[in-house]
Amino acid sequence: MEVEGLVPKQNSEIKSGFTRWGAFAVELNRVNWIALPMIVVTVSQFLLRVSPMFMLGHLDELSLSSASIATSLCNVTGFSVVFGMASALETLCGQAYGAEQYKKVGTFTCGAILCLFLVCLPVSLLFILTEKLLLLTGQDPLISAEAGKFAIQLIPTLFPYAILQCLVRYLQCQSLILPMVWSSLASLCFQLPLCWAFVFKLNLGNAGAAFSIGISYWFNVILLVLYVKYSPACNKTRVSFSTDVFVTVMEFFQLAIPSAAMVWCQCLQSGVVVVRANTTAVRSVAKSTNRDISAFNMVYLICDAAAVNDSKIQIMHISKSLIFSACSFTISYLHYHVPYSFGAAASTLISNKLGAGKPEAARVTVHAVLALSIAEFLIASITIVICGHILGYAFSEEKEIVDYVQKMAPFLGLSIIMDGLQAVLSGVARGSGWQNIGAYVNLGAYYLVGTPVALLLAFVLHLKGQGLWSGLLAEFVRLIPNDYTLPGFHRPWKHDIGFSSGKFPAKTSPFASMEF
Repeated sequence: MEVEGLVPKQNSEIKSGFTRWGAFAVELNRVNWIALPMIVVTVSQFLLRVSPMFMLGHLDELSLSSASIATSLCNVTGFSVVFGMASALETLCGQAYGAEQYKKVGTFTCGAILCLFLVCLPVSLLFILTEKLLLLTGQDPLISAEAGKFAIQLIPTLFPYAILQCLVRYLQCQSLILPMVWSSLASLCFQLPLCWAFVFKLNLGNAGAAFSIGISYWFNVILLVLYVKYSPACNKTRVSFSTDVFVTVMEFFQLAIPSAAMVWCQCLQSGVVVVRANTTAVRSVAKSTNRDISAFNMVYLICDAAAVNDSKIQIMHISKSLIFSACSFTISYLHYHVPYSFGAAASTLISNKLGAGKPEAARVTVHAVLALSIAEFLIASITIVICGHILGYAFSEEKEIVDYVQKMAPFLGLSIIMDGLQAVLSGVARGSGWQNIGAYVNLGAYYLVGTPVALLLAFVLHLKGQGLWSGLLAEFVRLIPNDYTLPGFHRPWKHDIGFSSGKFPAKTSPFASMEF
């Protein structure tokens, strides 16, 4: 009898194991269904602001450098803020949709658009002051003046960008990704000939590039608005503007401010530092070569140059660092859209499941996202390290520069892994409503750990570019464990359902169902 009693138990354990693996496999498919199209969406929207730079490069150096500086500075002071604040909708709309409070999804979106329009007003003021900000950092007056004009011309792009980001979150929380794919690709295809016509045929120069970006954003917004208005897929969540929108303003700002802080900390610290390379070393190189060193330099470019005294050696160091900066940040920026898309998938699925009162299903989503993203990060980083000896040839044919890129390739590979994990876990935080904690974690990791370590290794220990990259890796090593051990991550997630159940009371108790 004892033997017979064990058989059902073994069958039950086997069945339970198949159920868990089956749920995991289903979750892998769901993550891929959202993440892969989102890569196309994010890359297309990224290229809307980048593609005009390629055309301006065919005009003259002043047009390209001023537009590049203005775009980078406006990204830090404006676009990243709007992007981060719109991320609050991933929590609010995602959990509302999961709780089947469909009208709340539309109400939160309308409220977010109103709030972001108000935020764009002071941001526009910063764009107007771009020239003065650049002059304060020691930039060349001519470049600063042109960059200031380009920044002012980018102001009209802020408002459609704010609407676009809200609509993206509105559709994302409902897993309606394909409409965004087509609208983003259509906007990019529309912008390329438009920008070419403005820049070369109408001879508008930088102004034409800025206008093409704004018009393309409005075109994208119009396509998505038409879809939301007429598609039956949005019938449940579509709402008209009402006084309920004003009630959501406070709730939106409570999550929008820390959401913006999470994005802004990373953008400001790891992005291109738009300051004049005004150290003595770089100025001496500029003097010796009878030309101005581009202001579009990275901090480690200054680190390499400041470590030596001979101007010829400095030129060599700056050339190597400049090429590597172009190589590394081109690869990093393009690859970042992959982990961000996995993070968007995590945010969508987790918020939906927490809103529906299924915390254990949300935990399975986290495991599925981490499994897929880690596999992709490892493949990407290993490929970069293996191809390090030929990677430099894409940017230069000089043997010294190619060897330098090969030497730095392992740092780039490690940074892609760390940066990717941070992007994915930030998506988990957004879906769970942990933006406050994420903002503090990012602030501490970037500015209390990463920056001091980078400066110590680069300037005090004279490790130059390698020291700076080691500092960046140190901040991610500190950041990843904090993100992964956010309060509540290892306790049962039913404690986090209170966030959604308080705002979006489900028809049944959120604790009533814990199944997948």
